[in-house]
Amino acid sequence: MVTRSKGMRRRTRNKLKGDVRSKFKITPFLQEFRIKDKVVLKIDPSSQKGFPHPMFKGKTCEVVGKRGDAYLLELRFGNKLKKLIARPEHLVLKK
Repeated sequence: MVTRSKGMRRRTRNKLKGDVRSKFKITPFLQEFRIKDKVVLKIDPSSQKGFPHPMFKGKTCEVVGKRGDAYLLELRFGNKLKKLIARPEHLVLKK
């Protein structure tokens, strides 16, 4: 028997599928956030680097800090306080 894959993109064929007609834009890669900003996790499938686990897709987080190009995020998941690291192309500012 074949060993089952346990990678980050496991079982995400439809969840992380991008729009075929969407054009690549550079602006999501260059956006900046401040500490205490509320952001929504929207995973960009064209960039595999620095994306959070797919179970956090669509969740609202708070920016706590910055690590290199990526941002340190904090969110409540159930009864626990989780810390995530995600790059800016996977984040959208909440209005």
